[in-house]
Amino acid sequence: MSNELEISLKEINESIPLPQLLEELYIRLVPIWPDTRPLLHYNNCFELLISVILSAQTTDDQVNIVTKELFHRFPNSESLAAADIHEVENIIYPLGFYHVKAKHIIETAKVLQERFNGQIPSNFEEMIELPGVGRKSANLLIAACYEKPGIIVDTHVLRVLFRLGVSAKKEATLIESIIRANLPPEKHTEFSYAVNRHGKFTCTARKPACTEQKKHCPIDDICPKIGLSALLKQRR
Repeated sequence: MSNELEISLKEINESIPLPQLLEELYIRLVPIWPDTRPLLHYNNCFELLISVILSAQTTDDQVNIVTKELFHRFPNSESLAAADIHEVENIIYPLGFYHVKAKHIIETAKVLQERFNGQIPSNFEEMIELPGVGRKSANLLIAACYEKPGIIVDTHVLRVLFRLGVSAKKEATLIESIIRANLPPEKHTEFSYAVNRHGKFTCTARKPACTEQKKHCPIDDICPKIGLSALLKQRR
């Protein structure tokens, strides 16, 4: 860890305790980004599950294009479980990693048929046992399908909270545990989506608002902007 990073983390942790910082983020960002729905297009939880698996290493927009044909051809777990893998690969080819993704969604459909009567499990531990489903995906599905608290830590959330000094590492499980320990469960889902949208549209990877002229960041005054020194110098 660099001296600059150590100092920044020390300063923010001394000035704003983590529970207070996360609460302040919630207060400022949720009214701006109140929508707690995934940006993926889906009509039911089966479609959301498959879309989430396909979304790895690609954009939601790309997934939304591909799933129109996929769900027309395979509208439920029964039909997808019996699908020819080559046909599925051809449909999802534009998403990349299509061999692995086709295998995962077909295997997941089979598990749903064999173990859950074609339904999406409501238990988190059972959810992460599905092929291609990790903690981020399981949290998203639990929140969207069963209205349970979900801490959804994707690349946008990782980036924003790292820049804020919430965590010294961009590790999803670590940041999930930090949020869980410092923010009430009833705020987890709204917090996740608000921080996600902030990272997607304001605190972007290459050109965050704080480094751009005439752009506003609603949390500029409480952010140490860790890792942004070079971009901030360019602005000056």
